[in-house]
Amino acid sequence: MNTTYTISVFTEDKIGLLNRITIIFTRRHINIESITASEIEVKGIYRYTIVVTVSKEQVEKLVKQIEKQVEVFKAFYHMNSEILCREIALYKVSADALKENELFARIVNENHATIISVSPEYIVVEKTGDEREIQNLFNELEKFGMLEYVRSGRVAITKPMKTLTSYLKEIENNNKSTVKHFNN
Repeated sequence: MNTTYTISVFTEDKIGLLNRITIIFTRRHINIESITASEIEVKGIYRYTIVVTVSKEQVEKLVKQIEKQVEVFKAFYHMNSEILCREIALYKVSADALKENELFARIVNENHATIISVSPEYIVVEKTGDEREIQNLFNELEKFGMLEYVRSGRVAITKPMKTLTSYLKEIENNNKSTVKHFNN
């Protein structure tokens, strides 16, 4: 049975690495639903957040393959119940929405969205939330004349308390013990 998983990949910042990681998905004919990348709390380390819908067996194989990349420190997969996640969306609607100012303002407020730009031709609304909230606001704003719509990929933080720093220390300790064993 397929489930939505969020894969977190912690890497060095190397040119071409993202391409090599996405090829792992392409070779297995797995669609990436969303992908984001950014530096994390540890300077020089980057995190790719990748969303896929696959079987548990497939996600386990994906993570193992990703971890074989030299520049990858660690990769994890999590089910939606194990993470806190958000996306951001921008909606550009016709300025005609102001003709129905009361209804438009109510929809924006009820959806905890923000108007970030108003011009004679259009209004830009910003919304942060989960996929469902983003889509619901899209459906409500569509009646005002959707001119443009864009949304980010998922950003996520895991609920388990073990940090990347603790995993890096484990890796370092394992490497030290391997070197000791090899030298003896």
